[in-house]
Amino acid sequence: MLDLLSGFFKELYDDTGLNFIIFYEQYEYDRFVEAIFVSLKLIVACLILSLIVGVVGAWAQGARSRIVRYAMAGYIQFFRNTPPLVQILFFYFVLGNLTPSVDMGGYNEPLIGAFGWAVISLSFFAGAFNVEIFRSGIEAVPTSTKEAAEALGYTRLQVFMYVTLPLAFRVSLPALNNNLVNLLKTTTLAYAIAVPEMMYTANQIWSDNVNVPEMMFVLFVYYIGLVGVLVWLMHKWERKMKIPGYG
Repeated sequence: MLDLLSGFFKELYDDTGLNFIIFYEQYEYDRFVEAIFVSLKLIVACLILSLIVGVVGAWAQGARSRIVRYAMAGYIQFFRNTPPLVQILFFYFVLGNLTPSVDMGGYNEPLIGAFGWAVISLSFFAGAFNVEIFRSGIEAVPTSTKEAAEALGYTRLQVFMYVTLPLAFRVSLPALNNNLVNLLKTTTLAYAIAVPEMMYTANQIWSDNVNVPEMMFVLFVYYIGLVGVLVWLMHKWERKMKIPGYG
């Protein structure tokens, strides 16, 4: 791949001074490609975990236990009312110092690294909004529908899993789409704790090669493409899950 691009971008640099070094120098190309995969893994992990947090949290909001409901309300307020960058730094520098380390044969390795803390903090941040999104979807499900399921012998958990949640999920998809897009963009904050994703790696490349405009252009194109793909997939999923006459 690099062989096909290198000639063109070397000539471009010689003729115009535009230095897209990631497309003609092997070392920069390798760490750029690695950053793409790290960034994609971070995004996918955060999206999946935030959805799980949202579903579990929405169920906990309707729990019979007052302690569970209050704990969930506190979680939502904490993560919705503090900046995500502060949350990442808190998780990494505070909670990271409280977690045990593993002896790797001469040196200690944290049990949870920078990538893990980025996934946890960003997922809980987006998950707090997902809880409220799913809660509004659950409230939109008619009470008569839940009562009909209970009349058929479903337990409270079965009503939630097989009746309420599938209908609520369909209602929640438009708002969920917006939140997941915001989460994708927020993953760039992982650079603050040295996760080698796209933002962090691009910063290193332009610091080494003084090509800030070129790398910023690459970053914009990369994230515009990712957001476009996510929005397309979410809209396709929304159309596929639509129930005629409902939501």
